[in-house]
Amino acid sequence: MESIKLNDILRLDNLSNVKIRFNLMFAQNWNPIELFKGGDISTMLAGQYWNYSKNKSFKADQITIGLVKIKPNEDFWLLFHIGQVTKDLNIFNGVGYEYQDLPEYEKYVGRLIIKYKNKAQTMIRNAESVFDECYVSQILPDTFDNDLFPGYEKVNISWEEMQRVLEKDNWKTALQNQKGVYLITDISNGKMYIGSAYGENMILGRWRAYIKTGHGGNVGLKRLTFDYIKANFRYSILDIYKSTTDDQIIINRESWWKDILQSRQFGYNEN
Repeated sequence: MESIKLNDILRLDNLSNVKIRFNLMFAQNWNPIELFKGGDISTMLAGQYWNYSKNKSFKADQITIGLVKIKPNEDFWLLFHIGQVTKDLNIFNGVGYEYQDLPEYEKYVGRLIIKYKNKAQTMIRNAESVFDECYVSQILPDTFDNDLFPGYEKVNISWEEMQRVLEKDNWKTALQNQKGVYLITDISNGKMYIGSAYGENMILGRWRAYIKTGHGGNVGLKRLTFDYIKANFRYSILDIYKSTTDDQIIINRESWWKDILQSRQFGYNEN
């Protein structure tokens, strides 16, 4: 579908009166795609209509398009808003405008994915300058939800993501029926923790414990605050085994990974 451009779908007439805001991911303090998944559209819209200290983002009567980057290292963007500025509030370092949604585009909000390679640091662009480079990647049948289980070898999620996806049916089905060995990585310092799951609900049960307490009862993690864990930990799967596999095989494999990754010497494992 790369031959279809964004305005082939939107059919906006006066592009000189249209601006696009490309909302990027910023570590810890601003991750708009996570806000979208969590339903916090009001915070996203506040970011869409935010003025910084010097330059105004928009003018009265302008149409604004809000795109949010889906993954940090890919060129795909989700349309989350199309509106029109109804009033310039003349506010800097804050939300600077009143606006109204444009209902004729509502059917595309949360469903239209655009491919665009952003080569500029400027997040707000005149539509005329970028529309020819914005291609329609796909129109989803329903509102965007990037929470389908990706396969055991592709699991790589933050604590925040884990909190949300663990109760999705496809994740529960995948994780509650598999014993395994998993990896927790502290992205602030590279330290690792190797764990195994073979008890009730298997991997799902162990990871639910991390959602509840952060440390999951592990001595090496109890020294860290829950807030620190939420901000810095990522979770992935090293090995999976059938539910009928003998527990000792899982335990032996966990120990092997600890030796290979040296998570006792340099990480959070203490046994």
